Amino acid sequence: MNVRSLKLIREVMINSSKLTSVEIAQDSIYLEFKDVELGVPKESEDFPLTVRFAVDSFITAFYNNIWDIDFLAKYNFKNQILSEEVLYDIVEVKFIDFEYLNTFFYNFKKEKTISVVDDFDIHNIRNDFFMLIETKDMAIAVGGNQMDFFTKYEKLDDASLRELSNQWMLSFLKYHLKRNIVKNPVFENHPLMYTKK
Repeated sequence: MNVRSLKLIREVMINSSKLTSVEIAQDSIYLEFKDVELGVPKESEDFPLTVRFAVDSFITAFYNNIWDIDFLAKYNFKNQILSEEVLYDIVEVKFIDFEYLNTFFYNFKKEKTISVVDDFDIHNIRNDFFMLIETKDMAIAVGGNQMDFFTKYEKLDDASLRELSNQWMLSFLKYHLKRNIVKNPVFENHPLMYTKK
């Protein structure tokens, strides 16, 4: 994906998405998010977005309280497997941003890294891609030399991402015009409904 698409990924995640699961299978790391602003939202369905990192992948959690990252304690080092459901509200998302990564070293006292690369050093990332996620209580850096995005139905490319983003915005605008007739909690509680003062 190009730089514009990565900026769009950030925009569709930042308002209301949540990190819902972390999976590690040998050299692949999967992060799943829900309530992403893509597609045509339905009340009964949370639109998921999965990000996969592969080829020399790593995940580093930055934290102050060990209980904030207890999901990593279940990582099976022998088989290199982890599959945990979590629920974290997203505060910020960035891609390949060393300046933002440096704030994690100051804002959090501790860090824990899982990587298939023996000499991996979070202070000297050599991977082609990495994603930074900040929540209220912790931050995560995850990366690899391959990065892919998936919905429930397809692998995203630049064009399909733009199309799904446009579908979501059109749905939001249509809802705003009819909101006095039909209420949809997906849109009703969305930050775009409230103007800043």
